Amino acid sequence: MNIISYEDFSKVDLRSGVVVKAEEFPRAQRPAYKIWVDFGDVIGVKQTSAQVTKHYTPETLLGRLVVGCVNLAPRNIAGFMSEFLLVGFPDSTGDVCLITAEPEVPKGQKLF
Repeated sequence: MNIISYEDFSKVDLRSGVVVKAEEFPRAQRPAYKIWVDFGDVIGVKQTSAQVTKHYTPETLLGRLVVGCVNLAPRNIAGFMSEFLLVGFPDSTGDVCLITAEPEVPKGQKLF
């Protein structure tokens, strides 16, 4: 385990958001979706590519409350600009299970 300071952790901007669009991403090297998440009025809608095809379909992602790291540098993935990192935990086979919040929180809330 690598210990970091609270100051270092505070630089990571994890926010709540709602999936507003999701579609297949056939150009990705590994099975993935293109996903758009609304992070509220201040941040707005951001897009990303995510390898979450084992547990989710584009239809089951729509309207889902998720958590994303919104202050990473953008990254070009197979011609698609990924603007944030959708976060989750791997299950026992390594497939991603998305993080959510219960009860539901407003879009754009910062994790602390």
